[in-house]
Order: sequence, then C-alpha cells, then structure tokens
Amino acid sequence: MNRERRKSLKVILEQMEELTSKIEEVKEALQEVIDEEEEALGNLPENIQESERGEQMQGYIDAMEEVVEALDELDMDDLHEKIEEIALG
Repeated sequence: MNRERRKSLKVILEQMEELTSKIEEVKEALQEVIDEEEEALGNLPENIQESERGEQMQGYIDAMEEVVEALDELDMDDLHEKIEEIALG
C-alpha cells in the first residue's frame, strides 16, 4: 500500500474514533428516553398499562432497546484494529 493510501486510512481511523464517541452519545441518549418512557408507563394506572396505549408504549421501549443492543453489537474496537493493521502494513 502506498503512502497516500496509508494517510487516507489514518484519516479514516480518526473518523472512526469520532464515530465511536458519537455512537456512545446516541446510546446514552436513547437509554435516557427508554428510562423516561419506562417511568411514564410505570406511573400509569394498571388498566391503562394493559391497554392499547400501554402496549404501544412498551413497543416503543422494546424497539429502542433493540437499537441500543444493535449499537452494542458494533465492535468498533475490532474494526479500528483491522484498519490500523492495514495502515501499518
């Protein structure tokens, strides 16, 4: 790999570090929304919790938790290491 492409990979590595940081911020923000929605659901009377509205709220919680799990599955460290290995040659 030539010098120019190695420099490009170094830029990519820097971008990946920024992306990793942003992913963590997104996960934290999502978790805050999840916690708030769970609290709101828990504060509803039981009959409303079991109603269509309560089920819809739980569906939102479940969907957001799936997003957090999917973000957790991204192994940014592994991806970073692979690109770093290539860049170092």
